[in-house]
Amino acid sequence: MPSVLFVCTANICRSPIAMGLFEKMFNDERVESYSGHQPWIVDSAGTWAKPGRLVHENSRQVSGQRGIDIEAHRSQPVSAELLEAFDLTLTMEQGHKEALRIEFPQVAKRIFVITEMAGYDYDIPDPIGHPVDEYEMVYRDLERLLTAGRERIEQLVGIRSGS
Repeated sequence: MPSVLFVCTANICRSPIAMGLFEKMFNDERVESYSGHQPWIVDSAGTWAKPGRLVHENSRQVSGQRGIDIEAHRSQPVSAELLEAFDLTLTMEQGHKEALRIEFPQVAKRIFVITEMAGYDYDIPDPIGHPVDEYEMVYRDLERLLTAGRERIEQLVGIRSGS
């Protein structure tokens, strides 16, 4: 099955939103891979995550208003085992990508900033400590990037075009 891991810092704001949004966008319809129609495996983690923390209330609210339930997700730190289990890792910031590529060189070629999927080069700002409006902006930006970057994402995990 194709798989993608989203990574931010604490794994309570941006990456859980991206995970839930991706799952809704990509798993609402089956994608055709080389082995047939299979759902995506999707998860999220953090470079500085403390294990077991709840997703931030504003992230849950913004996602929940759109029918995306990320309530059950608990934060988890990035590990070699986790990275090796996924076809593709998408980070929220260039610094995340650089740190992970240095620490885990065995999977470096599978780590990208999410904005790269749509042909851009910028970081997704961390909304922690800001009003819910900032979470809304993060959500909308991630939705736009995943829509525009779908073909590139599928290409990177080996899914044939025209799925």
